[in-house]
Amino acid sequence: MVEIMSNPYRGEGLPGRTGALHPSGDAGAVARLLALCPAHGETPLTQSPALARAAGVGAVWIKDERGRMGLGSFKALGAAYCIAHDADQVGTGPWEHRLQGRTYATASAGNHGMSVAAGARVFGAHAVIYLAGTVPDAFAARLRAQGARVVRAGADYEASMRAAAADADANGWTLLSDSTWEGMTGPGYRVMEGYLQMAAEAAAQIGAAPTHILLQAGVGGLAAAVAGYARQVWGAGPRIVVVEPEAAPALIESIRAGRLVDTQGPVSAMGRLDCKTGSMVALDGLARDADVFVTITEAEAEAAMAPLAAAGLATTPSGGAGLAALLSGVAGIGAGARVLCFLSEGPEDG
Repeated sequence: MVEIMSNPYRGEGLPGRTGALHPSGDAGAVARLLALCPAHGETPLTQSPALARAAGVGAVWIKDERGRMGLGSFKALGAAYCIAHDADQVGTGPWEHRLQGRTYATASAGNHGMSVAAGARVFGAHAVIYLAGTVPDAFAARLRAQGARVVRAGADYEASMRAAAADADANGWTLLSDSTWEGMTGPGYRVMEGYLQMAAEAAAQIGAAPTHILLQAGVGGLAAAVAGYARQVWGAGPRIVVVEPEAAPALIESIRAGRLVDTQGPVSAMGRLDCKTGSMVALDGLARDADVFVTITEAEAEAAMAPLAAAGLATTPSGGAGLAALLSGVAGIGAGARVLCFLSEGPEDG
């Protein structure tokens, strides 16, 4: 069942979380270190009058992450920045050899793994990426092309992450998750910090503040980073809407419970958003910064693919989930609104 829920914790955060770690807002540090990555460059912000008409709103801006660092997804920012930060901390030697002998391990639905693999390669490290059985073979092939070793483990993302954590502990590897949980916040926090580059670019490109920002969420890293930066730049003005698959309502259920909870559901076609447990740091940030949480159906996500492709914005149900919520009317945004959305990845065959 599709849900729409106003956030009762807006402006204050979850109860009992005094001293909670919130997403970083230091976009300047991110820009400096990402400049070390040869493929780094700004991605475009475009307007789509056709989508604005279809949604019945005043304007739609789309931050297009399909070309980010040649990896096809916003995820390129996160782990690449985290690994660049590690290389910077080493402090000596050629950049391409700074992290020789180090191995990074992670679980991924594809795109985070691509960033880990590419970042490790740039700075001389190794990458081992754990994929659940539901992740398409095409992603495994792309990871291997970046020099990563791919390990199939478990039926879902959570199971593959447990396998990655166990092997990292046994082998002395660095676990580089894009999520956070009690006792494991450092790498995931740094990954979210990397996403600030996308938020800072969008804020500089758009000019006047949007009235609404739609943010698709899996574990919540993208949504929390962008929401926090939006509040830093524009204050309380924009209405921030977090969009999740109906099959993976990790954040909306955690907001309902007032704490981080595990959820269950069928496998979603929004594969990169199909995370049944949210990130602790992301949840703390979104509880403070988001206004509304909504879920969308598989059918609503799929129905958005044709109009997005027709507008020159071909993507996946994961990459276009925020726009799908806008086009389906689930987000409840009316005429005259100026809406900022994020196209978070390219099509799987792109």
